[in-house]
Amino acid sequence: MSTRTAGLKARMMAGELLSSTFVKTPDVSLIEVLAQTGLDFICLDAEHAPFGRREMDTCLAVARALDFPTFVRVPSAEPHAILAALDAGAVGVVVPHVDSVAKAEAVAAAGHFGRGGRGYAGSTRWAGFASRAMSDVLEQDAETIVIAQIEEPEGVDAVEGIAAVDGIDALFAGPADLSVGYGLTAVGGPELEAALARIGAAAKAKGKAYVSWVPDAAKAEEWTAHGMTVFLMASEHSWMRAGAVAAASGIKAIKPR
Repeated sequence: MSTRTAGLKARMMAGELLSSTFVKTPDVSLIEVLAQTGLDFICLDAEHAPFGRREMDTCLAVARALDFPTFVRVPSAEPHAILAALDAGAVGVVVPHVDSVAKAEAVAAAGHFGRGGRGYAGSTRWAGFASRAMSDVLEQDAETIVIAQIEEPEGVDAVEGIAAVDGIDALFAGPADLSVGYGLTAVGGPELEAALARIGAAAKAKGKAYVSWVPDAAKAEEWTAHGMTVFLMASEHSWMRAGAVAAASGIKAIKPR
């Protein structure tokens, strides 16, 4: 296994500052382009974007071939959704709406091998399409990263217990959903800041990585105060739009001669 994908978990758990983005468009060309950018990994957004199983499988095939670490934010915490992403080659999963210890325990089990956990198949991309011994494939489970997304006030209330669950490797603060959950109409405010701080304290206490979405590097730097080290900045939609707006504005600003 090449080091870029295999080594991501160690880098994440060591607290290295890592950059990423959500990918909303199910197209392999985007994977190839983003693999050249210096991002540490990407996350296919199968919760809020049109990633069916075929599209996810194709994008993960390219990502795996390029040794470009790629997560999938699965549409739900259902075990079959987690299994499909991991079997197709994802380095890990971001699981939305983890708002209780019981749900965190179920997610951790679904994301890792063991009794009552992830189902084993040696003929998947992740396992090398039946080219590797079972012992080697099971050993590779140590590279899998399971991230629990905390995006409801109930999840914040239970976050210390969620962070204590074995098999949950990182906590992902969802600032937008948390803001909505606290009755806010924009991202920010004392309630959100208190929630981010509490999630960070729980992650630190249990040796888990701390992840969040941010609009830009300036917000990422601000939120390092809460202990965040892994940042999914915006999405390719945001970046394409910003680039197009800048280009169009630049042309419009030219004064005719």
